[in-house]
Amino acid sequence: MIPPVLTDRRWLVLTGAGVSTDSGIPDYRGPGAPVRTPMTYQELVSGPETQQRYWARAHVGWSRMSEAQPNATHHALVELEAAGRLSGLITQNVDGLHEKAGHRDVIDLHGRVDRVICLDCRELSTRDELQARLSVLNPGWADQHATMRPDGDVELDDTSGFAVAGCSSCGGRLKPDVVFFGENVPKDRVERCYALTEAAEALVVFGSSLQVMSGLRFVRRARANGIPVVIVNRGATRGDDLADVKLDAGCAETLAAWSGTEVTTGAPV
Repeated sequence: MIPPVLTDRRWLVLTGAGVSTDSGIPDYRGPGAPVRTPMTYQELVSGPETQQRYWARAHVGWSRMSEAQPNATHHALVELEAAGRLSGLITQNVDGLHEKAGHRDVIDLHGRVDRVICLDCRELSTRDELQARLSVLNPGWADQHATMRPDGDVELDDTSGFAVAGCSSCGGRLKPDVVFFGENVPKDRVERCYALTEAAEALVVFGSSLQVMSGLRFVRRARANGIPVVIVNRGATRGDDLADVKLDAGCAETLAAWSGTEVTTGAPV
């Protein structure tokens, strides 16, 4: 049953990594998740060695992450959007699976891993184009077996033999067009999310522990404005004390129960 605070309201939805785990993309903080330390922005720009380490791992990861498919949660949210039940969707995920599922109105709070930006000339390009260039420079590298990490890279110990590609326009340093730890979300993107929050009738969080302030701030704003907050997540979140309803449950199962349908999860990557 849908919580009564949501019944007659349109929802602003905020999604986190727990939405994509059924698609085979691991999360950082879910129950049983191993301790993982993401590369920070400061590390990435510190020199050629960290650029090599990042792109060697990311090249293997993209060959698998690019094949990830939307799961039941993504499809359920598309149906809710089509039915006019949503006022917007903000995702903390960088995998692009909401859009791949057919969602039309998505704010990618932390950017998209399928795009690449040059840190020197700021030119944007596609990840597939870079992947092709890296494959020419590093034949067979992407075929290695390695454990997937939440941000789309993998765990590799030896990356010393990897050849890094520079920007095709200026030769500069490349970075996926995502917000790394240590970076700030672009101001205009934050303002768009705040505007959606201010206008929301209810805020529903799916699959986020809300450990980072970039997502938690919208829950705090909703609470301060008296907007009902519902959180669906396996395990505790930083926003639990702000929620009108907290469900310790899976996203797909919860949405299926609310709609009275069966759940079919996506295939693992």
